[in-house]
Amino acid sequence: MTHDVIDDRTLVARAAGGSEQAFRALYRAYARPVYWVAFGLVADATDAEDVVQETFVVAWKKIPSLRLEGDSLLPWLATVCRLQAQNRLRARRRHSSHATLDHEIPAVVDVEAQVVQAQTVAAILAAVDRLSELDREIFRLCAAEGYGYEAAAAKLGVSHGTVRNRLSRIRSRVRATAMETETP
Repeated sequence: MTHDVIDDRTLVARAAGGSEQAFRALYRAYARPVYWVAFGLVADATDAEDVVQETFVVAWKKIPSLRLEGDSLLPWLATVCRLQAQNRLRARRRHSSHATLDHEIPAVVDVEAQVVQAQTVAAILAAVDRLSELDREIFRLCAAEGYGYEAAAAKLGVSHGTVRNRLSRIRSRVRATAMETETP
């Protein structure tokens, strides 16, 4: 097997033919961007993880009949993700004493904007992956899990200043990455 990059059309065709390996490659390529789209819609990490899983279950079932428009599977996955997020919010509303407002997910979605957002998130995650292990943990704790500087410092065994300074540099890199992907 070669280590060449295989395009989405080829992977979709192989997955449609029953190749679990091709589907796993699509999952690895798009699970994180789909997660961030889901998280943006449901605003809860656990629900977002569930939405990602539900999105890929739907994808596995529907991929044999999928006719891929364009070169990327991401726009289609973003649409499936949006529908699964709506289902999740409805279920949350049914099982919760505090109602979730219908305006949380718009009735009309700009798929192109979602794809750009997902691509930006993918670029940001790739930039985060290139950080040192300590910087990745600082980013995860402070940016993704909402830890304060002191709590993150205590958890990681470093000083408050280390977390503050490193997080400042990380945010600058992330902002630069986001700006690069969003400019035409």
